This record gives sequence, structure tokens and C-alpha cells, in this order.
Amino acid sequence: MERKDQMDLAGAAALTAFALVLGFNQVVIKVSNGGFQPVYMAGLRSVFAFLIMLGFMRYRGIALGLRRDLFGPGILLGVLFTFEFVCLYISLDLTTVSRASIIFYSMPVWLTLSAHFVLPNERMSRARAIGLALAMAGVVWVLADPSEGAEGAFWGDILALGAALGWGGIALVLRLSRVSQEPPEVQLFWQLGVSMLLLLMMAPLFGPLTRDLQPIHWAGLAFQSIGVASFGYLIWFALLKIYPASGVASFSFLSPVCGVALGWLLLAEPIGMEIIGGLALVALGLFLINRRTSA
Repeated sequence: MERKDQMDLAGAAALTAFALVLGFNQVVIKVSNGGFQPVYMAGLRSVFAFLIMLGFMRYRGIALGLRRDLFGPGILLGVLFTFEFVCLYISLDLTTVSRASIIFYSMPVWLTLSAHFVLPNERMSRARAIGLALAMAGVVWVLADPSEGAEGAFWGDILALGAALGWGGIALVLRLSRVSQEPPEVQLFWQLGVSMLLLLMMAPLFGPLTRDLQPIHWAGLAFQSIGVASFGYLIWFALLKIYPASGVASFSFLSPVCGVALGWLLLAEPIGMEIIGGLALVALGLFLINRRTSA
């Protein structure tokens, strides 16, 4: 498709829809945890998404990237992907979608902070430093006021933070290794392939693999596998090829907003001052972090 120099209405609509899908996915994971043990479900998601990706790559004639020079970074990506989703899925079993969304989607904060020290071209500007401080304050606000009546909520919040750090680690590996030169499909193929093996091996350590399994839980797993873990991410990568990266990244503040809103709307989760204040600070911080001046 034609490369564009600035965001247009179609791109804005697509990115808003993608943010809604990501927010809805948090709700789906929490609901599906009622039927599947979280780590087992994460493993099944990787298996199904891996098979979909394999078929898609074969159909499009895309090489799988099973080369010796990609084994190191590919396995590292898969390990970080595994860590991210062990943390996220268990987090959503312990805490609310609202709290997990705010903390998890703070990932650009930790990526910006680490990139400042390890990526020469990613030094922080004044606006990004202010955004970083605001977003970190929002996360601290949420963490400092655990939700009432939710057993293990504190550890759920900590695990959501771990998931954000794992996600940031993936972004750094993609920037620092030669796997960054590979097509997005290859990058995702490695993450799904390694994680499906690790997650399924680890799953029995976290208890019985299923709970009160119902059709709605299978539907949730299908949505995660097809709508998010395979084609959802590919659509996002496609948008990155069409629109400037800064324009795409600037919509990241919508993801925690959608997560909080959908948690309240669909799961009747309470929204206290720590949620409103933390969300406002994180969203504003992400906006400042990702705002770029035109060259």
C-alpha cells in the first residue's frame, strides 16, 4: 500500500479500533480465565496463533527465518514473550482489568527510559522526560492504592508491571538485533513458536489446566488467537508500514483508556480516584512520550 507522510482519518479510525480490540482483549482474558488455567490458556493461544501464522506465511511465500544467525535473538524474543504473557495472564486472574490495563500499557515508559541509555538515537527530549515522569507517577498512584476486596490484587498489579517490562524488553531486542531486519511475520513467528513450547511445559506447574470450562471460554480463546495474537498484530505492523511510526505510537494512550472503560462497562469494575488519576497521568504521559515534531 502507498506510504503516507501523515496520519489521515482512515489511519486514525484503524488505530482507534485496534486500541478497542486490545482493551477488549483484557476483558476476554479475564473472562476466559474462568475456564482455563491462565498459563495453559496463554500456551494454547500461542499454539493456535502459531499455526495460523505458519499457514499465512506459507500462503504468502514468506521464509520462516529458521536461520542460524536468528536463533539467538529469536529464542530471546520467545523467552521474553513467554515471560510477558505468564505475567499478564496471571495478573488478570488476580486484579481488575482497569488496574492491569493502566500498568501494562505503561510499557512505552520503561522502553523510553531504557532506550535513553542504550540507543544513541533515542535520547529523551524535555517533553518526553515530562511525559515519563507523569506516566510513572500514574503507575505509582495505582500501585500505592490496591483495589479493595480483590485477593492477591497487589501481586496482580506487580505481575502487570512485569508484563510491561517484558514487552519493553521485546521492543529493545527487536531494535538492537538483526531480527529487526526481518519481516514482522518472522518476528512474530519466533515469539509464538518458542512461547508455545515454554508455556505448555510450564502450565502444569500452575495447577489444573482447566476450570469450569464453557463455550464462552473457547470463544475467548479463539478471539485471542485469531483476532489479536496473529492477524491483530499483523494489521498493526501493516499500519506501521503505511503511516509514520510517531503517528502510530501516539495512539498508544488510547489502549489503557479503552481497557479501563471496557472493564467498567462489561465487568462492572469499580473506578476509584486511583484509577481516574492514574489513567489520566499515564495517558497524558504516553501522549507526550510519543509526540514527535515533524522533521
